[in-house]
Formats: sequence, C-alpha cells, structure tokens
Amino acid sequence: MRKIFIPISAICILISSCSTTKTTQSKTADVSKYMNSITANELSDHLYLVASDAMEGRDTGTKGQKEAGKYLIEQYSKNGISFPPGAENWYQKVPSEFMAKGFSPKLPDSENIWAFIKGSEKPEEIVVISAHYDHVGMKNGEVYNGADDDGSGTVALLEIAEAFKMAQKEGFGPKRSILFLHVTGEEHGLHGSRYYSENPLFPLKNTVVDINIDMVGRRDYLHPNTNNYIYVIGSDRLSSELHTINEEMNAKYTKLELDYKYNDRNDPERIYYRSDHYNFAKKGVPAIFFYNGNHDDYHKASDTPDKIEYDALAKRAQLAFTLAWEIANRPEKIKVDRDGK
Repeated sequence: MRKIFIPISAICILISSCSTTKTTQSKTADVSKYMNSITANELSDHLYLVASDAMEGRDTGTKGQKEAGKYLIEQYSKNGISFPPGAENWYQKVPSEFMAKGFSPKLPDSENIWAFIKGSEKPEEIVVISAHYDHVGMKNGEVYNGADDDGSGTVALLEIAEAFKMAQKEGFGPKRSILFLHVTGEEHGLHGSRYYSENPLFPLKNTVVDINIDMVGRRDYLHPNTNNYIYVIGSDRLSSELHTINEEMNAKYTKLELDYKYNDRNDPERIYYRSDHYNFAKKGVPAIFFYNGNHDDYHKASDTPDKIEYDALAKRAQLAFTLAWEIANRPEKIKVDRDGK
C-alpha cells in the first residue's frame, strides 16, 4: 500500500473547515432576541398615530379608517414586507352588500389589509395573525379613538411582523408562511373575518391557526393591581396542542398569568363568539384569542392612547409572537383533535 503524506497545515485547514461547517449548521435562532425587539416605545409610537384624532375613529369604510390602513401599509413596506402572492395588492375588498345586516346602517365598501412573510420549508402552510383595525368612528362630532379596541392589536401585528422579518434577514425565517391580517367591520358584526373565511386567499385546509389579538393594552375590573395577565380564549376548543404550546411559550418567555375565565363554555358574556377568531374556528381552523377584558373606557371617546399600559401591551404581543414562532417552526402542524365546543 502506497503511503500518502499530508502536511500538518492541510490537516489543520480540514479540521477547521469541518468545525466551521458544523457550527454553522447547528446555529439556532435566539427567539428572545426577536421577541424583545417588540418594545413598548415602538408600540406607543404606532398607536399614537393609528388611534389619533386624524383617523376619526376608524369606522368601517370611512376616510379615517382608510388613512389608518395606509399607515399600516407604509410600515410593512418600510420593513421590506409585501402583500401575499396571489393578491393583486394590499387590500381584500369587502363589499358593502356583504356587510348588509338586518336593520343595521348601510356600510360603505371596505377592505381587509394583508401582509405576508413566506415560509422557507412549508410555504403552503399558513399561520394567520389577526386584529381588527376598525372602530366605531365619531359620535356627535367627538372622536372615539379606539386605542385599546383594537388599536392595541393592530399595532401589535406591526411589531410582530417586524420581529419575524428581522429573524428572516438573519437567516431564521419561519418555516411556515405568516399572514398578517388586519380585518375590517368587526364592530358591525365580524364582517371582515367572515369575508376572509368565506373567501380565503389560501385554502383553509392549509391554514394552521388563527392567533387573534383584540384589546391587549389595558387592565380590567378584575385585575386592578396588576397588568401581568392575559385572558386566553378558545385555545382548547379545536386543538389540545394549541392550548399546550401557548402555556409552554408563556412559561418559557413571558410568564404572564393566563386567565381562562372567558373560555368557560358557560360564560354569560359569550366572549368566545365576539371577535374575529370565531370565524376561523367555525371553519375548523384552530384559533386562540388574546384579550385584556373590559374597562370603563370601552367604546367611549376616552379610549385614548394615553390610557394604554405599554409595558403590558408589549408583553402580550411578545407572547403572541412566541406562540406564532413555535407553531410556524415546529416539525408538524398542530392537530385538530377536538370538536370546537
């Protein structure tokens, strides 16, 4: 057998190369880093614009709501996030006729707004994160700003999207696609989410979850001494995994008190049926609803940005982000193993 002499320097280069390759391949994302990019200051900056008097209370189909929508689109564009493939633009039109309901006032045409980050491995599987960007408008010349309802959820989506985009730029994009869905007409009957669920851009069979964020910037009557909580609604109705994953993410990252009061099947207020996640759940899509509960400024002109507790808003948005991150990146889709009741 012929002897082969390899210089020591070459051996060192080979070892170094293998070591470098192994390190690169085993590199993992620092989820806390991206989670902590969701900050109280940035949420405040967004909300003082989205819930400003200039937006005139963002009633469905009004000039003020459309101006708020333009601001959302500007922020997504600034962060290099586009509208979804298959869509012609940022808007899903929701026709006036679709929103006609009994003796309710006739609403103008309106729009859902969508933004999208494509998954790296399973792009056809979609994680939806939703919030409604409409409010109740103006009454007797007074602006009802809707800072908590649901300006808080609206700006949470902006920050969550920015965190996912930051991760993607650093080589840790989500394995499944993320659809950021700002729905319209919630205050008049969950119209925007109903329209999307009946006219989905992506098949609902490929929609893994809806994470719905509606009123997450305040504390309610039942938690006067702390804002370190969040009501969790619907997480166990269709998927036991969704419920478990949310608890695991909270225990690992945010350590909020998870309050299931309004998840009670006998809840007299029927909160489970009163926000946009419900239109996904009706179609068999696992859904979870984050909510801070009611307060004295609900649906009043006094629901203003200065009343928001931005530390709480940030922490609750961070929980939604970590939940979405885990669901988007786990090997298998969460299973539907319950009947929705």
